[in-house]
Amino acid sequence: MVRAILAIDQGTTSSRALVFDTHGRQLGLGQQEFTQHFPNNGWVEHDAEEIWRTTKASCVAAMKSARVKAEDILCIGITNQRETTVVWERSTGDPIHKAIVWQDRRTGDFCAELKRHRDTASTIQKKTGLLLDPYFSATKIRWILDNVPDARDRAKRGELAFGTIDSWLLWNLTGGKNHFTDATNASRTMLYNIESQSWDEELLALFEVPASVLPEVKDCAGDFGTTEASLFGAPIPVTGIIGDQQSAAVGQGCFQKGMAKSTYGTGCFLLLNTGTDLLTSNNQLLSTVAYRLNGEPAYAIEGSIFMAGATMQWLRDGLKLIDDAADSEALAEQCKDELPVYLVPAFTGLGAPYWDPDARGALLGMTRDTGVKEVVAAGLMSVVYQTKDLVDAIAADGAEISTLRVDGGMVTNNYLLQKIADILDKKVNRPAFTETTALGAAYMAGLQKGVFDSLDAIAAKWRLSRAFDPQRDENWRIRQYAGWQNAVACIRSQR
Repeated sequence: MVRAILAIDQGTTSSRALVFDTHGRQLGLGQQEFTQHFPNNGWVEHDAEEIWRTTKASCVAAMKSARVKAEDILCIGITNQRETTVVWERSTGDPIHKAIVWQDRRTGDFCAELKRHRDTASTIQKKTGLLLDPYFSATKIRWILDNVPDARDRAKRGELAFGTIDSWLLWNLTGGKNHFTDATNASRTMLYNIESQSWDEELLALFEVPASVLPEVKDCAGDFGTTEASLFGAPIPVTGIIGDQQSAAVGQGCFQKGMAKSTYGTGCFLLLNTGTDLLTSNNQLLSTVAYRLNGEPAYAIEGSIFMAGATMQWLRDGLKLIDDAADSEALAEQCKDELPVYLVPAFTGLGAPYWDPDARGALLGMTRDTGVKEVVAAGLMSVVYQTKDLVDAIAADGAEISTLRVDGGMVTNNYLLQKIADILDKKVNRPAFTETTALGAAYMAGLQKGVFDSLDAIAAKWRLSRAFDPQRDENWRIRQYAGWQNAVACIRSQR
């Protein structure tokens, strides 16, 4: 009999499920894309029920692909797009509004109003490690409670539940029995004190969020309940939950202080493990929970870019310049190294280290000989330059990254990784297995189940596929990055 782990990887544009054996080797995959909703300028929504349907279907497809049954699955691990906010009825399980996605900027004015009070912003950063921004869940919850009729009163009466996507999936997996989250997802709500490891009453009052809607917070590896037998044919224990970027760090084996990974998916997220040290960034980065085991948190510094793979998706679906994101590598390779065209993908504002929700995208530096390949290369290079933005901010905070481990859907692009190594003047390592986000969730679930006996044992499984060494000189780095900085300055909302 095959003994396996099912990992749910619920992302921003698709729901995925992977089946792993007890050595961490992939056996099967299921994936379904779902609809993106853009009801207003800067607004991004998902249908939470569609997320659940596509997740369930992906799990069934992954088990079929792996030729395993529910009885063969030892446990389930969940990893998810973070910050995305769902509020639902406890009695029916029905969402009262579409899920507000992490990319959504509708609460920008409210955040700007709070920012006028420096003490408020400082308190939020001290307690949560986060910067006051629409990115996080707190203002999204407040918006739903204020804009859905009777929602606030119903929340006060205990009739409604809030969750990030992990909680929403767990609720559905367990037939509405369990309302839990983990410390990594809680740490992205802007309601959770990451030092005391508890929901913060002062922040709940500030954002007008009733405590009754909140899930219970658990370790990343823990007992989250058991699935309804009717879903997959037999009950399966859920033993791991961890936010997607933290999960990728686990999948990359970044358990030692100073280890860093950068994930290139819909957005780009660079996370540096700071161990038991909870650092406060002075350069617009975030402090967050890397993982929590046995009640003890490990911390990280994180930089978040909103548009990475989503930029390539826009070039494919919006401008129709490419048929497939994979086509971008060959096109970009045809361009000269001195690329004068800059695409600043601030479609939903700029993330770290700028945190400018009102900035908007632009394509600059075009001439008559600018064509498809230059625009596509500029899209890839926007990810390169934004990575340097994050690494420079980390260095300014006093932390140094010697080698960067990378993962996510974009890292199959050799042009992208070589340019990242060139602009950073650092080695970039691509692992043999790049689906590290799902793998991290499997590791957390397996750790709780006893499949893996320690973090060291998990770290020892990491394998290198290819290392990218810097090939360009300092003059090239200075010229190209200066052009990027000038382009960003042109589109900033506060200049």
